Amino acid sequence: MTIRSRKHTLAAQPLLNQSLLAMAAIGLPLSVQAQAQEKTMAEVKVEAAADVAYKADRASSPKLTAPLVDTPQTITVIKKELLQEQGAASVMEALQNTPGITLQLGENGNTSAGDTFQMRGFSAQSSIFVDGIRDLGAVSRDAFNLEQVEVVKGPAGADIGRGAAAGYINLVSKTPVREDAVSGTVAFTQGGVKRLTADVQRAFGSSGAFRLNLMGSDGSQKGSRALDRESRGIAPSVAWGLGTPTRLYLYSQHIRQDNVPDGAIPSVGMAGFYNGTYPWLAKAQRVDRNNWYGLDGDYEDVKADMVTAKIEHDLAPKTKLTNTTRYGKSKMDRILSGVNAITALDAANPASWTVARTRQSVLQENRILANTTNIVSEFDAFGVQHTISTGLELLNEEQFTPTRVGLGTASAANLYNPNPKDPLNGFAPYLNGAFSKGETTTVGAYLFDTIKLNEQWLVNAGLRYERYDTETNSATVTAPSTVPVAAHLEKSGNLSSYKTGLVYKPTADGSIYLAYANSKTPPGSANLSLAAQGTNANINSAALKPQTTTNVELGTKWDVIQKQLALTAALYRTTNKDEIPVKIDEVTNTWGQLGKRQVQGVELGAVGQVTNAWSVIAGVAFMDTEIKESNTGAGNNGLGAATRWSPKKSATLWTNYKLNDKLSLGGGARYTGTQYRLVDPTGDAAKTNMPSMPSYTVVDAMAAYQLSKNVSLQLNVYNVFDKFYLSSLNNGGSRFVIGAPRIAKATASFQF
Repeated sequence: MTIRSRKHTLAAQPLLNQSLLAMAAIGLPLSVQAQAQEKTMAEVKVEAAADVAYKADRASSPKLTAPLVDTPQTITVIKKELLQEQGAASVMEALQNTPGITLQLGENGNTSAGDTFQMRGFSAQSSIFVDGIRDLGAVSRDAFNLEQVEVVKGPAGADIGRGAAAGYINLVSKTPVREDAVSGTVAFTQGGVKRLTADVQRAFGSSGAFRLNLMGSDGSQKGSRALDRESRGIAPSVAWGLGTPTRLYLYSQHIRQDNVPDGAIPSVGMAGFYNGTYPWLAKAQRVDRNNWYGLDGDYEDVKADMVTAKIEHDLAPKTKLTNTTRYGKSKMDRILSGVNAITALDAANPASWTVARTRQSVLQENRILANTTNIVSEFDAFGVQHTISTGLELLNEEQFTPTRVGLGTASAANLYNPNPKDPLNGFAPYLNGAFSKGETTTVGAYLFDTIKLNEQWLVNAGLRYERYDTETNSATVTAPSTVPVAAHLEKSGNLSSYKTGLVYKPTADGSIYLAYANSKTPPGSANLSLAAQGTNANINSAALKPQTTTNVELGTKWDVIQKQLALTAALYRTTNKDEIPVKIDEVTNTWGQLGKRQVQGVELGAVGQVTNAWSVIAGVAFMDTEIKESNTGAGNNGLGAATRWSPKKSATLWTNYKLNDKLSLGGGARYTGTQYRLVDPTGDAAKTNMPSMPSYTVVDAMAAYQLSKNVSLQLNVYNVFDKFYLSSLNNGGSRFVIGAPRIAKATASFQF
């Protein structure tokens, strides 16, 4: 059965289009000092040599002023060729190629929206960037217009500014090149998903190029249940001046999604399920994985648009200036029926058991206007080689969330046989006047330098200083009154972030490093929503100071087998402080902060080619999280507690072997260790509903055949051994998402 929705739009309050200050010209007298060197700016490329599969020599960010082998930080680059082999259609699927990242479901009655995940024990969904500029929005990002995905782990305040405790994800867009080509894919997934992509490239004139990327997808999710999901995407781009000292790029991306949302399924019947009210549920059977507990009127609409203009100019042979301006806007509009408490009065009659439906609404608009200027230069000064990157960033971010009521009251669903046509009473959605509108304006300046002392020793350092101003305007409506009560909160301050690393190179192709970095997360950093200082603790209170995260990392990186294979290892310790509000004075209602959370671990990686025919990308992560300082000895914030959804062990592997010029075989495995919901060491797991998610291993396989010069065929089989596993669990433990069963996907690729 395919469930489709037709909807019901509501006018939202228009967003104010505010102008940023005009970008001032900045520069350094670096070009004057530029001297002849073996390496030129033209050699600074995003990708590795074309004949090395999977492996990149550099990241795209100009703030990373050294090749990856000499960068004292854990960075994984996931290239588009790997995503094509895996049939990955989304950013979340791409992130399965690096360990230490886990997906999340919403908390209790609220289902999360968009890409929601943790990295190295910290929430990271607000640290997604597109071409180095922050990307807000409760959206699920598609991979059709991506050149590569860059995963930078560890506190990265110097790189990206506020709220970078876990690191960040940078999505690199496809842009024009001087090439005439047409490529595309047609894919069919078992269960009914149809997906088409196209990539058209054309050169014009003496230095121009045009590129158009298209995507269309329709059908239910991979084996999860018969819920229709429609996606459309278009990404046009044009460039002038390619191959000349001055280059101009204009590009945009536009996404539309029309989906039937899924509120997950009850966790009854799973190992670890507990219900003190109805103890006989401990022996109940699982619900059918294809059950859907929503109602026919549920819907999810997503609109995401961004427009970018970028100018590159070579000031000197080894000095380049880049200025980028972007306007982006996204909107999530969703109403769904989520599952909640189970009622099982008759122990002998499971057919009479029901589960409550909770009506939920997400209506959110995000907007960003940004202008960034960067100068990269290489030069010698006093006999020491420098690669400097300096710049200025101006950003204005806004999030508007109106309150929608009148969602109706849904009758309870039959636990084992839910009916999407059950009655819905009082469904008349409208905006009641309550809202939250947050806005942050940031002015940031940075300087990075890789200093080559000699052939064996490098110093890599970076400093960022930024001024942020966050403002939250809101209104609440408390029944029986219908009059909104307005509130206004402000928070501003200065943040200084830094990183430094000492790199020793035993050989030209290897390095050993010791690095230290920090980041700061002010209140309201993730959603621009400040909270008033009330009687209850709230880390987003405007009265609090930023949390501070520090990281020390000892690692080594080696390019082996004639630089075809990159091997990495890192030992790290990350500490986050001041994350727990605590009342200092009851009389004056004064709050302070304490708390110390520590995450430490080891991460190993390999990417590239073992032989010309055999390619591999693999990673293993061992992680331990612990509360080191707290204001209580019990509860989830208690001393000795761990961090939820942070497995101690995780690993990823993907490999491909070309048997000959036509046939290649590939496959991989993903292992995720036990993810704990109950993290308080004093808690009783026997009386806690779903204290953890069991560990699991999923194996995938692929075969590709070059049918002709222009056509290739590919078959992907996901979850080859049909492993039953939980991919995410809500914080309340009442509902979860099951990982996709064994399913096949056939793809035909065309290139002319």
